[in-house]
Amino acid sequence: MANTAQSKKRARQNERRFAVNKARRSRIRTFLRIVEEAITSGDQKAAAEALRAAQPELMRGVSRGILHKNTASRKISRLSSRVKAIA
Repeated sequence: MANTAQSKKRARQNERRFAVNKARRSRIRTFLRIVEEAITSGDQKAAAEALRAAQPELMRGVSRGILHKNTASRKISRLSSRVKAIA
């Protein structure tokens, strides 16, 4: 349990940051799920459109410190290769 005023404030800030980061992570996962669903449906046009929408979300997660840069790049790369393979 936090004892000092500084540690109490830090605990409050951590709770707020956790909630914000959780919402952002959820938003990113939603965009990725939409791409996955479009790929499984076999509709390349919809999958490509969903991937175009998901890429900035992933990179925004990188700039906000939610994802590592290489993780986002790897996800984009693997999804784009799967979208291309639909054709």
